[in-house]
Amino acid sequence: MFSRKGPSAVLSLCIFALLFIVDTQAHIRRPSCTKTGGLSKVVGYYEGWSSQRPCRQDKLQNIPIGVYTHINLAYATIDPQTFEVLPPTRGDADLYPMVGQSRWDPDLSTFISIGGWTFNEPSGPTATTFSDLVASEENQRAFFRSLTSFMSTYGFDGVDLDWSYPGARNRGGRPEDYENFPRFIHRLKETLRGTTGRQGLSITLPASYRYLQHYDLKTLANDVDWFNVKSFDLHGTWDKGDQWTEACMGAHTNLTEIQDALDHLWRNNVSPYKVVLGLALYGRGFTASSPSCMEPGCPFESGSLYGNCSLEIGVLHNTEIDNLLIEKNIEPKFYEDAAVKVAAWDDQWIAYDDMETLGIKVDLAKGQCLGGVMVSAKWLASGSSAAYVSTNQVNNYGPA
Repeated sequence: MFSRKGPSAVLSLCIFALLFIVDTQAHIRRPSCTKTGGLSKVVGYYEGWSSQRPCRQDKLQNIPIGVYTHINLAYATIDPQTFEVLPPTRGDADLYPMVGQSRWDPDLSTFISIGGWTFNEPSGPTATTFSDLVASEENQRAFFRSLTSFMSTYGFDGVDLDWSYPGARNRGGRPEDYENFPRFIHRLKETLRGTTGRQGLSITLPASYRYLQHYDLKTLANDVDWFNVKSFDLHGTWDKGDQWTEACMGAHTNLTEIQDALDHLWRNNVSPYKVVLGLALYGRGFTASSPSCMEPGCPFESGSLYGNCSLEIGVLHNTEIDNLLIEKNIEPKFYEDAAVKVAAWDDQWIAYDDMETLGIKVDLAKGQCLGGVMVSAKWLASGSSAAYVSTNQVNNYGPA
């Protein structure tokens, strides 16, 4: 989706896109495995506030036994002054003992996920906290003491870091994050190894090259157990006014763009067994500028209508989409190359994954020998699509 502002703008964006394609596709040997094999990890994110939704509330006891190998509780925060790890609310703190002790599923491993998108909001008090943390050994010592105590107190088996994003000036990052982050991760892993069985460490990665280029993947891979690739949220209302994109409708789980991100990992010699592919059980949508232009790449004015269950503009859980398809008698359109479905009516346009397109993405994960899949944080409220991860198509574990 290129600019409509004139030839020079179009050319600059075309050059950027071309360079990305060359960088990710030249001299690549993609991993190859049989698609009939299993996956060693199925990671699910649980948001503490999801139990407070007005509909289809996610309760811990609703997590299906035997489906997920790991649960990441999202999200803990970091005090920007003391660098202590803290629960975001009292309600989250009350959940931690139940999650950490895995009372309902003794075979489940539980991680505390720290950060998240809003943690690095440019106007927020923690915008630079991750960058400040990795730049100072003194700050790191305080963080390590707090984290290991936190994990021991609540019974977590590991930690997942969701920094959005190192090196990104528009998200509180600095250029020196590229070198500081791997050094921090190495020290963190050494610290975790000194604890009793609480040494799991994962990092959440973006699928967008704009942000992914700021990660020293080769060095990070030496110490992390795996990378959770956020192969969703590739497009949304934030595209409007962004220097790299335009206000054009695009599928947030476009398979072509996901493959580009994986190719960047392969070029950096990241082991596929250390890669966990994200699956989204929700759609992102737009209000089109004109009902006469309802295809990918058409301009949008804003996000799609407010979701009564998602409680967001521009986001609908798959259950909400399922209901809309019936209510409005919509036949979704399948885009094969992107491996997405699109539901469109009036001036509303929603791109999402269903059982069919999730299957294509899981086949990609299996076919390129990935270590597993990760289900995004709106997972339990997603109806028939959530049931997909309960089938042997995903939960047929192979060797770790």
